[in-house]
Amino acid sequence: GGDWGTWITRIMALRYPDAVRATHINLVRGHAPTPLANPILYLQHKLSPSSAREKGGPARTSWFLNEGSGYGAEQQTKPQTLGYALRDSPVGLLAWIYEKLHDWTDAYPWTDDEILTWVSIYWHGTGGPAASLRIYYEVAKDAEFGLARTWEYIPRVKLGLSYFPKEILVFPKAWGRTMGPVAFESEKERGGHFAAWECPEELVGDLRVMFGKGGGAEGVVKGKSGYGVEIRRAKL
Repeated sequence: GGDWGTWITRIMALRYPDAVRATHINLVRGHAPTPLANPILYLQHKLSPSSAREKGGPARTSWFLNEGSGYGAEQQTKPQTLGYALRDSPVGLLAWIYEKLHDWTDAYPWTDDEILTWVSIYWHGTGGPAASLRIYYEVAKDAEFGLARTWEYIPRVKLGLSYFPKEILVFPKAWGRTMGPVAFESEKERGGHFAAWECPEELVGDLRVMFGKGGGAEGVVKGKSGYGVEIRRAKL
């Protein structure tokens, strides 16, 4: 998953490692490897040349943290106040959402229909705009399973990582490898925070490679290869 899908996927792996055998995410953080905790990874990181995405990472990440993350502080502290304002003004809701669609993507050519579809989901949903804000508040108050836990190393659960150059947080691949036993990695030339919308074929392709024959997560469920009679019957 990406965005909140990443955090939810990571918490599922953290809490239920016997049931969640492999995960794939495309909002990748982790930690900088250290000589004591990750000696081999630390040396690999220092000796390996940086990709174009990694070279542009510090500027992209700094921009987001300093200029693009104010919404998070508001939603983590006063979500209901903001919810009333967004519910009162469709233009305000459009501005609130569209700036993210514009700033967080890789020059994606949004159409009017696409933008209005996204905004309409928030406007016409039963819970209204506020329903999408409260998760920030709730996670910020969760001492046991807050966001910081999702950056930690989770053993036993195979991990797939897809990196996009215009993600809101762009870190070196070595950081992602501190999050778990990496079974798949892919670094893209295009795509941003909403990669599943911008370039879905890229993510689908990665999942097919990761879980397909010869992939790092092939056969993660014992006795279930992902191929064979049961799949053909399901298609019928």
